[in-house]
Amino acid sequence: MKSPKISRQAILEDDNPIGSQKYDPATGIPGFRQMVLEHYRHHGRPMAWRETTDPYRILVSEIMLQQTQVERVFTKYPEFLAAFPDFASLAQAPLADILAVWQGMGYNRRAISLQRCAQRVINEYGGVLPADMEILATFPGIGRATASSICAFAFNLPVVFIETNIRRVFIHFFFADTKTVSDTELLPLIARAVCADNPRVWYWALMDLGTALKKTVLNPNRRSAHYTRQSPFEGSDRKIRGRILALLLKTPDKTGEEIARSVHEDPERIYRIIGALEQEGFLRSSQNRYSPAA
Repeated sequence: MKSPKISRQAILEDDNPIGSQKYDPATGIPGFRQMVLEHYRHHGRPMAWRETTDPYRILVSEIMLQQTQVERVFTKYPEFLAAFPDFASLAQAPLADILAVWQGMGYNRRAISLQRCAQRVINEYGGVLPADMEILATFPGIGRATASSICAFAFNLPVVFIETNIRRVFIHFFFADTKTVSDTELLPLIARAVCADNPRVWYWALMDLGTALKKTVLNPNRRSAHYTRQSPFEGSDRKIRGRILALLLKTPDKTGEEIARSVHEDPERIYRIIGALEQEGFLRSSQNRYSPAA
């Protein structure tokens, strides 16, 4: 079952609220499953990475979707694949080229992790991504949740995992009157609800329903025991890191003082951030001049 062919504009214009029904954790799984899949049939979001089962393309999309809004990935995903169409091309590409294409995605260390994943696939697995959640969870930048989602979407395996949209759905429909809900309470329900015959579509449906809920109800994830607010981006080290990388990708070989003047920040803070970027493998230095790593 492929993603329904529904235009993005139709999704944006749809204002039908999510139903207010709630489900009993002991008896409500069949009705809940039917509701989730029915919502997906009518409101599923078309996405390029849902039109492929190529493990490389799924891996790229899952890394991109970590901490990045879907709308931004819509644009960057085809651009990245055009530049690096497979594991081999990504594994051997200069890091500066990868970072240049990655610009605008944020959290640039994901680009390094993605290349290291590709290198490991080439060097250790003969160019074939292993269909094993335990192995994938040891790859750079891939935790158990991302490893599980890759197994579901690339290999259609009935894995059990939780992420922000899935958590939102289960809290909303099964724990409406509970003030604090832990993942240990949710995971058994998620395991019971998985559609073993097509987990790929099931998890697409859950995630789309979670996205829709975010627009219609007070965020249920605020009642999660694991809920934390993201720190502000404006003025953060994360924003300055991005500005430094963008600057050096455009005009490399700058001193720390030149970088500080260009980004209009305190030199002491810039040197601290540059030091971290160099240690993490983003930059190289020679005689106090900095450029993107080769």
